[in-house]
Amino acid sequence: MNLKTFLLSVVAAGIAGMASAQTQVVAHRGYWKSEGAAQNSIAALHAAAAINVYGTEFDVQLTADKKIIVNHDADFQGHVIAKTKMSKLRKLRLANGEPMPTLKEYLKAGKKHPQLKMVLEIKEQANKADENLMVDKVVAMVKAMRMEKQTDFISFSLNACERLAQLMPNASVSFLGGRLSPIQLKGKGINGLDYHYNEFKKNPQWVAEAHDLGMTVNVWTVDDMDVARRMRDLKVDFITTNLPVEVAELAR
Repeated sequence: MNLKTFLLSVVAAGIAGMASAQTQVVAHRGYWKSEGAAQNSIAALHAAAAINVYGTEFDVQLTADKKIIVNHDADFQGHVIAKTKMSKLRKLRLANGEPMPTLKEYLKAGKKHPQLKMVLEIKEQANKADENLMVDKVVAMVKAMRMEKQTDFISFSLNACERLAQLMPNASVSFLGGRLSPIQLKGKGINGLDYHYNEFKKNPQWVAEAHDLGMTVNVWTVDDMDVARRMRDLKVDFITTNLPVEVAELAR
């Protein structure tokens, strides 16, 4: 085989591999439906690693004393996180009895599972300066823990996504908010779409367009198996779900 033939065969194999790429699964807030777990708990993170999915999604908020804590909602057990100090929040307990994790604790637990992607959602903040501070603190911590390659970033905030893309140009950064086409996101330096499945029902061509631009495509939050099949058949890269075992079986 001459060099030209060899190179052509390598390219063909690469294209074939891309065409047959399997849709992968992200456990939404961890595999929290497993025994002993709770949403955004460290137990849910470990459970996600145990079922060998692509990643575990989790959310971070900024406390009143400008520290980063893991929680989805802006409030917890009647306490507004942005107006409550970390020390007080840490005294509260998740549904499984764990304290609410700090970002450092969560990343440290995730680092024990290097094959598991940490899909980190920056929650929108009412104050842009606070949001920028949170992004900066998150990036600094990820870098300090040398977890750049293990961490993917997502947000409903375009501001947060653009700032993440500037600070970590080699990272996977995906916008959650919908509305924008792949070419519009690409123009903002954002390299992934992570949209609700209804966006792809309305705009199925966006999946192929994104792939042509070298972007990734995720879809949330899919707990209906018919919808999961449709997204798989569209060849989305990732499906975020509260039912990671069932969706992973379907995606095979």
